[in-house]
Formats: sequence, structure tokens, C-alpha cells
Amino acid sequence: MTNANAPLITLAWDEFEPMRVTPLTHTFSDHPLLQRDALVELGKRCRGTNRWYSFASGVQPGTDFDTAAALYPSGQSAVASLSAIENAKSWVLLRHIQADPTYRTLVDEAFAPIIDKIERVDPGVYYRAGWIFSASPDTCTPFHIDRSHVLLLQLSGTKTVYVWDPTDRATLGDLVRDDFHARHDLSHAKWQEEFRARAHVFHLRPGTGVYMPLTSPHMVETSQEASRTVSFTYNTTATRRMGRIHVLRDALRRAGLKAPPVGSHKAFDTMAWMASSALVACGGPGGHPPACPSLRHTHAYAVAD
Repeated sequence: MTNANAPLITLAWDEFEPMRVTPLTHTFSDHPLLQRDALVELGKRCRGTNRWYSFASGVQPGTDFDTAAALYPSGQSAVASLSAIENAKSWVLLRHIQADPTYRTLVDEAFAPIIDKIERVDPGVYYRAGWIFSASPDTCTPFHIDRSHVLLLQLSGTKTVYVWDPTDRATLGDLVRDDFHARHDLSHAKWQEEFRARAHVFHLRPGTGVYMPLTSPHMVETSQEASRTVSFTYNTTATRRMGRIHVLRDALRRAGLKAPPVGSHKAFDTMAWMASSALVACGGPGGHPPACPSLRHTHAYAVAD
């Protein structure tokens, strides 16, 4: 394995801001665990679990991410698609690779050289995870948000990644994030074609990537060649706090009460965090089941939910 001190992921760490979309470079493209044959073997080990997700080409930016597989069934297994992704007309995600003992070492390898750099400005790193995406040519990853900070690394092929600032309420409002954090509901994350003009646009090739903060809306389009990508995700004390604020906002809205915009009222956000922490701890709104177990637990690695 690579020396833990080697910088496999590089960005402007001296200027790093946790809530700012930032380009990066990396040296993972030739890693043996990220080559086709290794991924096919990982896909075999994921059989019979929920650790893979796939849909057919034809998905559009506005397709509901959570129902894409039902709307556009690929008609073949992850293993079959990964074995011939160039012609599979499919998009395949291998989820929570940290649940596999071999691939947990890959997640550790990614974080070991950079965790101190992250902790310096965004302390309390926990819930580390890995996700591997393989996509046929001309395939789209629908518009959506994630519940962790994301380090997205392009391994092979090329793709265009559209990312919007996590504070861009014209693209995605607080209510959508409330739904997402409280119930993992993305049904109100509605795509509009005019959003493209507001996005940070990254034309990724092997060795490049992008850091996307918690709930930064994003959408991806592959080119006329197959693409392979890995993302390493994590949560921190700050993301846990933000998620819990949204959980309480959701509870208030369902009770007919209106909350101020997130970040506009420090005292309310502090109260919301404290109240929501109590609710989550006792299994109340957002606690049973939580949109993400990271709102209740501080495990080093994400739970393969």
C-alpha cells in the first residue's frame, strides 16, 4: 500500500474552506483496487446486499435519483455491467465500500494523509465512506444532494460535473434540505435547465476531481467514453450540527410553525441544534429511522444502510 504520508489527494489545503466548492487533483487512477477486474470481484461480493445500485442510460438530470433504478431498469447485474461498461448502457454504483475489509484499507489510505488538514478547519471527522461509480458513455447522474462532504475523484474517462454552492437557495431551498435530512426525501429537489448557468462546471479527466460540501446540489454527464470515479465522503461536528438543525426545522414546519432561513439567526440555529439533538437521541423526528445514522452515531466509518 501507499505510504500514509504520501498526498494522494491534493487541493489548496492552506485555503481550504469546508463550505466552498474546490477543485482537486489525485493519484488514485492507477490504484489496483480501482481497476475493472478488482471492481468486478467487489461487485460479486456485493451480491445479495444493498451495496450496489444501478440504472440504465436514459436517465435525465431531472429524474428522481431514488427512483431512477425503477424507472430505468438496467436489466442486468452490477457484475455484468462492470465487466463491459463501455457497452452496458448502464450506470453502476458500488456503495459503502468501507463495509468490505479490503476496500476499507482504500478508504483509510485516502484519509490518512489529509485528515489532519481537514481537522484543522473542520474538526470531528467521522463516518468515512467510499463509493465507486462506473458509467457507460452518454450517461447522466441526476440532480441531487448528498448528506456528507464529498471528495470526488475521476479515475478513467471524462465527465462534466455541475456543482452549485450549498448556500444557493435559488437552486435548492432550505425546505428541500429539511426533507432530505429528516427523511432522506429528495422528491422536492426539482431540476430546471436554467440552473446550468449558476453552476460551478468541472470537466474532469483522470487525476482531477472536485470537493463538494454537504448538500451541494450536483449533476453529472459522462462524455462519449465510459467513466469510472471514486468518491470518499465524511462527516464532521459541523455537518452533524447542520443536519440536526434541518431535522428540527422539518418538525416545526410539520407543526405549522415557520423557521427563519438557516444561518440567518444564530440563536435560533443554536436552539434548533440543541432541541433536535434531544429528539434524535430519544428516537423522535429524524431519529427513527433517521435520514442518516450519522445524526445519531459518531462511528469512524459510515453504516452500510
